[in-house]
Parts: sequence; C-alpha cells; structure tokens
Amino acid sequence: MNPTSIPDEFAEAFAQARPRLGPLAARVLWYDEITSTNDRALAWAESGAEEGCLVLADAQTSGRGRLGRAWASPAGAGIYASTVLRPPAHAVGLLTMAAGLAVSEGIASATGLDAYVKWPNDVCMPGRPPRKLAGILAEAGSTGGRVLHVVVGIGINVLPGAYPPAVAARATSLEAELGRAVQRSTVLAECLAALWRRYSMLGAGEAGAVLADWRRRAASTFGRRVEWDTPAGSRTGIARDVDASGALVVATDSGLVRLTAGEVRWTE
Repeated sequence: MNPTSIPDEFAEAFAQARPRLGPLAARVLWYDEITSTNDRALAWAESGAEEGCLVLADAQTSGRGRLGRAWASPAGAGIYASTVLRPPAHAVGLLTMAAGLAVSEGIASATGLDAYVKWPNDVCMPGRPPRKLAGILAEAGSTGGRVLHVVVGIGINVLPGAYPPAVAARATSLEAELGRAVQRSTVLAECLAALWRRYSMLGAGEAGAVLADWRRRAASTFGRRVEWDTPAGSRTGIARDVDASGALVVATDSGLVRLTAGEVRWTE
C-alpha cells in the first residue's frame, strides 16, 4: 500500500484554509487504503517527520479507537486522518480533549451541526442513547520519559448506513444527521484549522480557556451516571466536571473520585 496523489478536493480545501492551518497538512500522504493512518503517522514521526505532517486515507483495514477497539473505516464513508504534533510537555496532557473540542468546532463550522464532546475522546449527537459521530486517538512516542511526538488521529463518520450493525446501533454520520451530502475535504480542513487554534492555545499556556470551552461543549454529559472497573469490582457515580488536568471528576457515595484512564461507561 503506497501513497498516491492527494485528491484535488482535499488539496483545494487545504489551500483555501492555509492561513488558518499553521503547518498542518503542509505535507500529506494519501492512501486509497491503509491498515491504520495512526500507525503510518507514528512511523513517519519516528523517522523525523516535522510537525503538521498528515496521513490521510480513503479506507482503513485495521482502524482503531481508544483501548484498541476497532474503528469501522469503509472506503469513502468517513474521514480517516492522523497528524504529527511535537507539543511542549505542558500541552501533552490535554491534547486529546483539545482535539475533541476542535473536531466538534470544525464540524459545526463546516456543516452547522452542534455536536457535543464526551469525556475523554468522543464527539456525539444528542439522543438516548447518544450517537457517536467522531472520535480522537492520540498516541505518543517518547524516550526517557520525554514525549517526542504525539500523533492525533481523527475519525469522522460521513456516510450513513455503511457500518456493521453493532456499530450502527450506537453511531451516526454527518449525512444522516443533515439529510444531505457533505464534502469530506471541507469538514477536515475546518477540523484541522480548529485543531491548530486549540493546540496553539495549549502551547501558549491557555489551557484554562480550552478547558472552559470543552466544558461548555460537554455540559449535557455532567449529571449523568457513569460506571467503571477497578481491581475490587465495578463502581458507579455521577459525572460532575473535569479538573485542570483533564481528569473526569465523579461523585460517589464515598466522595469524589478522579478518573484519568481506562474505560468509562455512560449508563444514562
């Protein structure tokens, strides 16, 4: 699977958005099909790719999300993109949340859809149950405890009805929500522009402002019951907030608990 020429629609969208992209998408590898854009971007980063290099594919055969879950990636049905970032140490911890916020903002800018964010890395549309529209997978490369690069993978469902039944039951797509066709290239360009803005804010020490805007996008999730596993068994509580480090703060019968990793199941 070798890269081919980037489709004109993406090249044109990136050119139009260039003043807002910083270095993002200055160099692009396009694949008609690839195992995983994140894997290719991580390898590229390890070989010295500069910040902003982007891997983009029409289909993935082994796309994945958080905790190793498969991410359905049919040809032409979604946006599958991974970008190389080289963040300062103080920006690493909130990068996934900043990227989720950026994707929700980019979708809103390109389509008008008002999606919300759900801790730690999902972009969803309201409903019972909520329907997942997009997800973020940030993976770091480090040495000696120092992060050298972070690859931010973005997966956005674009076409309706192209996903396995188990996925379709809890997912939605841009076109299903809008009832009309969507230009993948425009959506991605707007998401990358928002990502560069939010990433730049983290780098400039404006994490508080990023978190405040993330909270606004996540407001509908606070007050909902969550469940998670511990060595002693599963626990439940009510999601209340996120703290300055990005941890989810949950109220339980025994007090407040900070969740920083692992699976959180939103049960209501």
